[in-house]
Amino acid sequence: MKKTLLCTLLCLGLLGLASTSHAQVKIGTVDMNKIFSAYYKTKDAENRINDARNEAKQELDERMDTYKKNLDEINKLNDEIQKPELSSEAKAAKTKDRDDKIQETKNLEREINEFRQTREKQLQEQAVRMRNGIVDEITKLVLEKVKVENYDLIMDRSGLSLNGVPILIFAKDGLDFSDEIVTQLNKTKPKDSDTGSSSGSSSSPSSLPLAPASAPTP
Repeated sequence: MKKTLLCTLLCLGLLGLASTSHAQVKIGTVDMNKIFSAYYKTKDAENRINDARNEAKQELDERMDTYKKNLDEINKLNDEIQKPELSSEAKAAKTKDRDDKIQETKNLEREINEFRQTREKQLQEQAVRMRNGIVDEITKLVLEKVKVENYDLIMDRSGLSLNGVPILIFAKDGLDFSDEIVTQLNKTKPKDSDTGSSSGSSSSPSSLPLAPASAPTP
């Protein structure tokens, strides 16, 4: 009796395992880089980052112009101080002017360095916030499709391993629904928006990165 029951349970277990192995697993793929680049909000975010970067560069250039002018004034004062015909009183006055200008220039140099570091950090944080917001929107739409169409697994075609090797080596094109996500995302694009979308990664060096990257020096 025990042997019969054991055989019955074993057979049922094997049948269950077999049915599971033959069950169809619904798999889909998306290209997150493609979706990210084609979403109109990505280009809008890039434009805002570029505007902020250009403003920072303008402010930095103004400070650098003042710094260069100060160096020219210091050199000019040094030349005048060396003139033999200069009286002691005049020499002392110009020496004081030069020393004051040197101190002013040192303070300006420190201000320039602090400004550059602070603005770099601000641009980095702004880019990361915008990127995260866009990625969250994309992910939300993908997960909604997963729920509605009962997918078991979704792979990112653009994903790379730690070694820089594609995680997904091959997948049939029919499994990919990236274009559908792009179309849905861009339904809210303002009609008067002049930001175009592309199907690939932007070639602009100031493009908003999908992954965090160090912000360039203004």
